[in-house]
Amino acid sequence: MYITINNKKFYRTSEAAKRAGVSRSTLLRWYRTGTLKNSITRDRRGWRLFSEDDIEKIEAEVNHTG
Repeated sequence: MYITINNKKFYRTSEAAKRAGVSRSTLLRWYRTGTLKNSITRDRRGWRLFSEDDIEKIEAEVNHTG
């Protein structure tokens, strides 16, 4: 289930991880270690929110070879 903010869809961490095909812990580790740039969009509780563009970047990392 996504959240709409200013007519833009955002997903919570577990939802974004599932859509990208990785576990939530893997996704959070990639942000913690700098493999992915930190998402600056957060909800009022401070939880990360991921846009469609963010999910595409995560998918690119999933499919990265090398």
